[in-house]
Parts: sequence; C-alpha cells; structure tokens
Amino acid sequence: MYEFDNLWALLNPKRDYDQLKGRCRILWNSFSSEKQQYVYCRIEKKKNRKEFVDYNPLWAIEKNSAAPKQEVLSYADYYRLYGTTEETDGWKMANPTGQKVIYIKKS
Repeated sequence: MYEFDNLWALLNPKRDYDQLKGRCRILWNSFSSEKQQYVYCRIEKKKNRKEFVDYNPLWAIEKNSAAPKQEVLSYADYYRLYGTTEETDGWKMANPTGQKVIYIKKS
C-alpha cells in the first residue's frame, strides 16, 4: 500500500519534476514503514481536504514527514483558559504519569 509508486501517483507531480523521482525514492526508502504510512496518510488527508501539498514532490515528502507539534497545558492552565475540563478545540485529556492530568494538543 505504501509503496513509492503509490506515493508518486498520489502526489501526481507535473512532468517538470520527473528528474526528482530518484531522490524522492531514496528519501522514501529511508523511512520506516510506520513513517511511510504516516507521510502517505498525511498527504492523502490533505489532498482529500483540498489543502495545499507542495508541488515539488521532494519538498512535499520532507514537509509532511515532520512529526506533529505537541502543545501541553496543565489542568489548571487549561481550566483557566477554557473555563471547563471538557475536551475542546482539539485538546485531549491525558494522565501519562497516573498522578497529574494534563491536556495535549497535536498540530
């Protein structure tokens, strides 16, 4: 499913970028299968939502291979900001240590 040729078809770059296909394949093959899945799904989701994916396939792969950023708020800061403990605006409640509740938002 996450073979390079499938990614290339998904990106569907203009023929002007054909000279980058070899470099893109090398980059793609350097990723673990989990990272390939992450990148492919991220690009596919953006395309389905009509969001921008770089026209340069090498840049598209590089930009979409970066791990999502994660924001963290303490329980008190979250309550101060939103006036509730309910999950909202993409924030998720977590208790990673089993002692303190925090809120995490991935972007």
